[in-house]
Amino acid sequence: MKRFIPVLLAALVTTSGAYAQSINIGPGGVQVDPRSPRDRAIERDIRREDRARDRDRYQRARGRDNCRTVTTVRETRRGEVRSTERVCD
Repeated sequence: MKRFIPVLLAALVTTSGAYAQSINIGPGGVQVDPRSPRDRAIERDIRREDRARDRDRYQRARGRDNCRTVTTVRETRRGEVRSTERVCD
């Protein structure tokens, strides 16, 4: 039995099907993540954006209570020009 587990893990790692899976061995036991590397990267980016949004919201709540974003649109001969600025009262 002691030889079976390392042989099984080596077989899983060397097979072509292991490319789309992540095997985590830790104190909680063995976990298999069936997502592709692309799916994991997308989820990591989503979590990063959520943390950045939460961090921005926290900073706005702490330091700048009466701030807002003002967008102005001006017509020129070449089209619309938009300018955005942060205004704090």
